[in-house]
Amino acid sequence: MRKLLTELVNIGKQICIRYYSQNTRMPGKKVCIVGSGNWGSSIAKIVGQNVKASNRFDPMVNMWVYEETINGRKLTEIINTEHENVKYLPGHKLPKNVVAVPDVTEAMKGAKILIFVIPHQFIHKLCDQMKPHVTEGTIGISLIKGIDEGPDGLKLISDIIREKLEIEVSVLMGANIANEVADEKFCETTIGAKNEGNGLIFKELLQTPNFRITVVQESDTVELCGALKNIVAVGAGFCDGLGFGDNTKAAVIRLGLMEMVAFAKLFCKEKVSSGTFLESCGVADLITTCYGGRNRKVAEAFVTTSKTIAELEVEMLNGQKLQGPQTSSEVYKILLKQNMVNKFPLFTAVYQICYEGKAVKEFITCLQNHPEHM
Repeated sequence: MRKLLTELVNIGKQICIRYYSQNTRMPGKKVCIVGSGNWGSSIAKIVGQNVKASNRFDPMVNMWVYEETINGRKLTEIINTEHENVKYLPGHKLPKNVVAVPDVTEAMKGAKILIFVIPHQFIHKLCDQMKPHVTEGTIGISLIKGIDEGPDGLKLISDIIREKLEIEVSVLMGANIANEVADEKFCETTIGAKNEGNGLIFKELLQTPNFRITVVQESDTVELCGALKNIVAVGAGFCDGLGFGDNTKAAVIRLGLMEMVAFAKLFCKEKVSSGTFLESCGVADLITTCYGGRNRKVAEAFVTTSKTIAELEVEMLNGQKLQGPQTSSEVYKILLKQNMVNKFPLFTAVYQICYEGKAVKEFITCLQNHPEHM
């Protein structure tokens, strides 16, 4: 009789455990999107939908918004009542569970996943504000396409975040024009994650049937591709402005890719394999940016209007920042320190035209005199 009672008690325990596990839910990880421009808002559409379909994530998403006044109203108020970023992503409704917050420390409160989508010029200041509020176990992913110049040469944006916030950071780069992603047109992208487990978490958070993700471990190479292709796109825009045609633009893309690979092999701390350049972050993003990106568009206008890059940025980008010229400046400083300026004629020409007054019509000479092999 005692044995039977013991068995019945054990069965009852198992039934209770099963019921509890099936009818309770562990708190999901809170997600904060740091940035709310064109690309940040497009990503917010995806994240807002995906967190509702998974018990791994908290169903409410905070999005840090740099506060602006639009027709007498605060941008955060507009987003939170009309669920649309009317300045940077007009015409697209954001999920109602995406909440705009004007204070970054308030936005990141309780967050275990940080998604960085801001112009790379602002990352130092923002991380300094965030540092005291980061909790143990937080991970981040950078969608920022740019690099910085550190005291020892190249400084990746993910390295800045990693060092300042003391968290593990992955990256996402690819052929992803923001408006097309927001329109849910099919595209691919690449996540670079040194920690494979983190890469899979971000894939679950960000992937959709029309936003297909491949995870690779060469995180630094993936990030460099995202930054350097913007310099090449400026060169492609120069070609369009000068009326050189598609054959010349194809040469710019090929020679630019050569310089991207050579730069990565020289300055990456990790092993660089050619296969990574065949992912979406590499050749696909390069082609897309050279034909459809804002770096190409502004560079073409630079030729045809004779206005400065700064003037065109204000005039054409609705408050967004251009990454190509700024990245060419950072790259040039690194090459100068290493006495390698002559080995990267396309990168150098883009910098000199944007910042040193070199005549844009002379851009063709960097193609004509480019080494066949690097």
